[in-house]
Amino acid sequence: MTQANGHRRVDQTVIDIKKPPVSFTGGLVFECLTYTVTKKKKVEEKWSNQEVDLLHEITSYAPKGCITAVMGPSGAGKSTLLDGLAGRIASGSLKGRVSLDGATVSASLIKRTSAYIMQEDRLFPMLTVYETLMFAADFRLGPLSLADKKQRVEKLIDQLGLTSSRNTYIGDEGTRGISGGERRRVSIGVDIIHGPSLLFLDEPTSGLDSTSAHSVIEKVHDIARGGSTVILTIHQPSSRIQLLLDHLIILARGQLMFQGSPQDVALHLSRMPRKIPKGESPIELLIDVIQEYDQSEVGVEALAEFARTGVKPPPLSGQQQHSVSSVAPSSHLSHRYEENSQDLSYSSQVSRRVVDGFDHSLRSSHNNNTSMSWSTGNSAAFLKFTPSRLKNDHKLQNTARTNASPGYYAHWSEILEATPTPRSSDYTVNEKDYLAPSNATQEHLGAKFANSYLGEIWILMRRNFINIRRTPELFLSRLMVLTFMGIMMATMFFKPKETLQGITNRLSFFIFTVCLFFFSSNDAVPAFIQERFIFIRETSHNAYRASTYTIAGLITHMPFILLQATAYAVIVWFALKLRGPFLYFLLVLFVSLLSTNSFVVFVSSVVPNYILGYAVVIAFTALFFLFCGYFLNSNDIPHYWRWMNKISTMTYPYEGLLMNQYQTNDTFGFG
Repeated sequence: MTQANGHRRVDQTVIDIKKPPVSFTGGLVFECLTYTVTKKKKVEEKWSNQEVDLLHEITSYAPKGCITAVMGPSGAGKSTLLDGLAGRIASGSLKGRVSLDGATVSASLIKRTSAYIMQEDRLFPMLTVYETLMFAADFRLGPLSLADKKQRVEKLIDQLGLTSSRNTYIGDEGTRGISGGERRRVSIGVDIIHGPSLLFLDEPTSGLDSTSAHSVIEKVHDIARGGSTVILTIHQPSSRIQLLLDHLIILARGQLMFQGSPQDVALHLSRMPRKIPKGESPIELLIDVIQEYDQSEVGVEALAEFARTGVKPPPLSGQQQHSVSSVAPSSHLSHRYEENSQDLSYSSQVSRRVVDGFDHSLRSSHNNNTSMSWSTGNSAAFLKFTPSRLKNDHKLQNTARTNASPGYYAHWSEILEATPTPRSSDYTVNEKDYLAPSNATQEHLGAKFANSYLGEIWILMRRNFINIRRTPELFLSRLMVLTFMGIMMATMFFKPKETLQGITNRLSFFIFTVCLFFFSSNDAVPAFIQERFIFIRETSHNAYRASTYTIAGLITHMPFILLQATAYAVIVWFALKLRGPFLYFLLVLFVSLLSTNSFVVFVSSVVPNYILGYAVVIAFTALFFLFCGYFLNSNDIPHYWRWMNKISTMTYPYEGLLMNQYQTNDTFGFG
């Protein structure tokens, strides 16, 4: 070991990284992921734009068959990294290269082969657990036979421990349903029904008690052992959950602080050096240390530099330097890795050859090449990638950058060849007991959607009808309101006279009817906003097309809208002695109700919450009412406002009702 320019260095002839001790079986590899956004910052009482890296050259990997946990303090960039890997960040804004199981991947391919489980559980409350998973199977398994889908769902229910709640509603604030832990497991089941090779989970234990959280991570652990690559973000895992984690990526301020197996955290702390109090978790201590540096003048950059080059961070004021003679507090984590005895025997020899060096790993001075380091301890078989650079990989780096443009997910074959990951056969879990990608999924991997266009419409219609049947309040309330208002209009405008006053009364009736139908659809604002989140989650992974969702919703709601329009039309038609064809009158009311309902759904799709949605709908109602032609004839409206008359959803039903009543050769008295 030598020193040069204040940097410690280790000889680079210790190990040949082209001969990994464990055969590579796949996983996710990513290099130099950088995500930059522009933020406004006030400097000397002036606002200026400043570019900020939410992710800064994150280079790491997630081995197949293992749980990779992304951890760090609040604002570390955990969810941003997860979104970037899952292809949920706008194309072109994320720089770096990613490969999956040794193959080049794009954002669209990631969406088809992966599953992303959000922090919030977005499920239909009035569907049972079995129905929820069956609809997920219909969407994601495509042409697989119904018997095979049912068998797969039953197997998944058993694996997720949901047998006792199989026929229980999901539930919500107003309907009693399954527990929070069961709800989270259902959310996981919905997204893994097609056996994804890559699984992302954003804070899967958020809002759960320790027992439920451990149960959820246990099921995720089983899924990983079945052959999937699992990446999750987690804030404060309990000691029991830490035992289920295989690989850690710890971030702070968008920079890499540590990566490796959980038992290597104690060794990483010892190199700083930091003493681990007896009984304290090394992972929690490392995050505490990161926060200490973040709140100090030194900043977390010193810890990022330590992770890259091995240069020890400067001690904080008042901090005592400790030497750690043992890393026993983390030894209980190593039991799970003793099954890899043959591979670890070789890697232990490698580790002993490196231990006499600076920091028990292969390091280089800080330059622009790529560096890799062998982790020590019982997980020495895992290869670490850091943003520090090895001189002997300079040629590899230049070649990769020449062949791939920034922002493009490119194949990093050299790193894949050198990346040792645990084999699924190294564990005692029987893979047959867990879900694997189905043949239908593999065969249709090249297809963007699993079902045909008409098939998606049929599945969505069946789900819509079930939800409507179990939540009839929305349509029954509208039907009751229109029926009651129809009776009021019939009694109030009963048999108007054929005079000028009678014409005025009918005009008032027509404009009130149009406004009534518009206002009766306002209750769809909160209903659709709640469903919108489910729509976003399902379409983000190409479960179905947005157009099929729209068409299915239209077909599903048309019978109920027609029933509402018919009830109102029958009541007022005879009472007011209206003229013209009844079917035309009914058609105008039906189309009016359909158009206003569609407009309200459109507003609900673009506003962030139902409060703003109500405000927007009411504002447009007033504008449409003003320019519909009742107060001013369309020809009398100023030319610069006539476009409002054209887009008003009240203009056409109002004019249609007038034409049906008064487009006749009959004469009216004016007595």
